[in-house]
Amino acid sequence: MLRSGNRRSSSGFTFFYRRRDSGGARLGILISRKHARLATDRNRIKRCIREAFRQEQHNLGPIDVLVRPPYGLKTGAGLLARVRAGLLGLPR
Repeated sequence: MLRSGNRRSSSGFTFFYRRRDSGGARLGILISRKHARLATDRNRIKRCIREAFRQEQHNLGPIDVLVRPPYGLKTGAGLLARVRAGLLGLPR
């Protein structure tokens, strides 16, 4: 998907996506130690991305989405809103 899909950036997040013919939305998360050094921080970021996807998946339709957060990301109150805004910005 990284090579053949489309890419869109929003608030430092990179969204790789590819439309499908049918089915529900599917999520992938690409995060490494460069994104957040501590495993607890990486897991917290992944939980926020999953929650944002859960809240917006009914609006996305049949699509595969791979989310890559920015390097050095700090978790905070606005993280969930930033991811949701990026997901809503994907073409329908």
